[in-house]
Amino acid sequence: MAENMVEEMAASSPKNVTRRWRKPRQARSLARVNRILDVAETMFIEEGYGSTTTKAIAAQAKVPIGSLYQFFPDKAAILQALAERYSELLQQRFQAFDTDEMARCPLVEYVSIITEGVDQFFSDYPGYYAIFMEVQSVLPEVEDATDSELIQNMAKLFMKRDSSLKSEDYEAIAFVTVKAMGNLQWLSLGQPPRFRQRLVEEVKRLTFHYFQSYFPETPD
Repeated sequence: MAENMVEEMAASSPKNVTRRWRKPRQARSLARVNRILDVAETMFIEEGYGSTTTKAIAAQAKVPIGSLYQFFPDKAAILQALAERYSELLQQRFQAFDTDEMARCPLVEYVSIITEGVDQFFSDYPGYYAIFMEVQSVLPEVEDATDSELIQNMAKLFMKRDSSLKSEDYEAIAFVTVKAMGNLQWLSLGQPPRFRQRLVEEVKRLTFHYFQSYFPETPD
């Protein structure tokens, strides 16, 4: 039943956002696209999304503007590609939590591993924050799709820890975890390092007490 719930969530989610850009198949073209994305990311962060043009990106990446438009019809398409690249990295980070050992560990450790894992991801990829700050206003549907996929993955993690809950419980817990605890960690990124770390600890405290109402200390 729980697995059916996750399938229903996937079917009804905004995950399948219309793609604005074309992913290349050949290695040479893929290398060119990655160069364009790397340059665009740096320019978006340093100069701002609004001040960066596709012409400037092409010049900096040393590719003809026609080659850029072959894969990216506009600047928003480049932003979407960057968002998708970061989303894939974040999904990979969450896949590392999907182990039998993780499912059996004490709740306080379970919460700490997930919270610190997300915080470490933000530290490892500082561009994520800058890119998704732009995505929020330019491509909100992409942000919704990213959150939806995270919610699905979290629901699967919770099912692995405790399979006795109702299907709607997994969906609700995952939604609250991503939208509430996840957003608190997101907001902490704009704070001074010392206070940011304090906020991470507060997220752990909040998450632990929330999870206690659903997950036993010693999962089956």
